[in-house]
Amino acid sequence: MVKLSVEPITRVEGHGKITISFDENGNLDKVHFHVVEVRGFEKFLEGRYIEDAPIYTPRICGICQVSHHLASAKAVDMIFNVKIPETAELLRNLMHQGATIHSHALHFYFLAAPDLMFPTTDDILKRNILGIAKEHPEVVKEAIELRKIGQTIVKTVGGRAIHPATAVVGGQSKPLTEEERDNLLKLSDRAIELAEKSIEIGKKLIENIKENNLLDIGYFESYHMGMVNNGTHELYDGMLRVVNPKGKVEYEFNPKDYLQYIAEEVRPYSYLKFPYLKDKGPEDGIYRVNSLSRLNVSDKMATPLAQKYYKEFIDTFGKPCHYPILFNYARLIEILSSAEKVKELLENDKIVDTDIRAEPNEITGEGVGCVEAPRGTLIHHFKTDEQGIITDVNLIVATVQNNPAMDIGVRKVAEKYIKNPEDAKPNVLNYMEMVIRAYDPCLSCATHIIGKKTNKEDKLTLEIIQNKNNRISKKIVG
Repeated sequence: MVKLSVEPITRVEGHGKITISFDENGNLDKVHFHVVEVRGFEKFLEGRYIEDAPIYTPRICGICQVSHHLASAKAVDMIFNVKIPETAELLRNLMHQGATIHSHALHFYFLAAPDLMFPTTDDILKRNILGIAKEHPEVVKEAIELRKIGQTIVKTVGGRAIHPATAVVGGQSKPLTEEERDNLLKLSDRAIELAEKSIEIGKKLIENIKENNLLDIGYFESYHMGMVNNGTHELYDGMLRVVNPKGKVEYEFNPKDYLQYIAEEVRPYSYLKFPYLKDKGPEDGIYRVNSLSRLNVSDKMATPLAQKYYKEFIDTFGKPCHYPILFNYARLIEILSSAEKVKELLENDKIVDTDIRAEPNEITGEGVGCVEAPRGTLIHHFKTDEQGIITDVNLIVATVQNNPAMDIGVRKVAEKYIKNPEDAKPNVLNYMEMVIRAYDPCLSCATHIIGKKTNKEDKLTLEIIQNKNNRISKKIVG
């Protein structure tokens, strides 16, 4: 038996590999996407005070940190049964849109664009951001500027560009000043301009992919899930909608009811779990999340320019669209949507109000928070005891939900291009990586492990609890 591996998968966040095995006759046998790193956030959050969750969970990742911050904050608000003020909602949404601009710009230009610009080259020194910079330095400069705008928004609203800290129990800890609003408004106009330029670049790169007959790499049909607000594309707060492979709406549900619709299984070759639609089963219930899935489940975009390009996209590629490579192009439409949304939020005078936090008055013991992270639907589910100490955590991260699709995608590439070991040439192996990168996986966010705390860890947790004073949960329970 011959076994080949692509290790590590490059230009993704985290560590993973692809294995390709052949039987004794040299025929293609098994192909899998493996995640080989272990994190333990679901386990070591146990024993901490629940109000600290929005501070701990952003440490899962340096790219998706705002999404984790806000998903946890929304879950914590539910646990304390507190409705946050309107201005706090506006500020959180603004931070989230800025993070989407930053993350999507980072992925498209620095991770995906080399695939789209140089899809067939074997020259690994060319197939990267430096290869693009050599031929198109002005594009890279504008990509950096676009990402910087997103990070500036996050830093202004969240207190830090990385690991923000302002989403607290009951709202926000920091208001937005008039001067800060004016500065961000100027940046929003530039972000819209750069986002439109990016879409035009994306169109050319997708044409390049089509000319190289690579549009269908990793293609298969599946369900799609994403957030909507009365059917409109939504990233911050709304209902979760699932459409079937033909585009028909199967469900639309409140994120707090996710356990009625989503189940997970484990497989021996990966630390990532394999979610599926509960009533469809593991084989037939595979669904996808992320940018393309959000376009597939939405009736329209929330902003006018993004709507224009959304309609053009649907007219060109159909709906639902199942091509993995087009997750990259869908991100560009979302960058524009978020840039427009940033301007809309900043033009609302309520965003500079100082009423940004409501006082909690009880501990309900359970909360679910959900946002659309750049990489897809993100769910944080916490349970606590009566003292507000975390007893159980379930994090269903976007990349986990796309894990079955990535596993299928690399197999589809192998089935098309590799009949025997000699066919596994560098450019073909890169096609498999291209499929993985199209989903923009965050493997650091996605990996967990089942296990028990040791006695030493229990003791450490107890010491941390005993040494903490003046907590919100202590104030509530007396």
